[in-house]
Amino acid sequence: MDQSIINFKVYEDSVEYVGMAQATLPDLTALTQSISGAGIAGNVESVILGHFDAMTLGLNFRTVTDQSVKLSEPRRHTIDLRVAQQDEDVVAGKVVVRAVKHSCGHSQERQGRLRRPAAPSNGSGEYAVRYWATYIDGKKVREVDQLNFICYVNGTDYLADVRKALGM
Repeated sequence: MDQSIINFKVYEDSVEYVGMAQATLPDLTALTQSISGAGIAGNVESVILGHFDAMTLGLNFRTVTDQSVKLSEPRRHTIDLRVAQQDEDVVAGKVVVRAVKHSCGHSQERQGRLRRPAAPSNGSGEYAVRYWATYIDGKKVREVDQLNFICYVNGTDYLADVRKALGM
């Protein structure tokens, strides 16, 4: 039974600890097409296989740091959120710690602003995400790479046939 996030750290390009932050992971919102016509009693929303709306990653840093400012460099970055997750094995009656990693590739950012004296200064940003992979205990369980036509979930690449049809 999943219980809680024990803690997590934010890394940039898999090597540099970026700092303490609260994170808002991207939403996966499927693109749809409205279908109507003869033989359909109204309109039907059809989900377009493996295609998603633009994604963003929100990082709310307590203060402005050298590392958080580095994320505004106009280049491609990879942000890793490395999570220690607490689950309970209810059969064995023990707590289990699982390693969860979210890896997000981004290219643009919007900085936060100064707030008030004697308070965190908000080195926050919202980052456009082009790539998102999730690993649980080292096993890839999800990968969304919009530029390379990859939509991988639990062992199935749902865009493999699309890449083949496109000659990729």
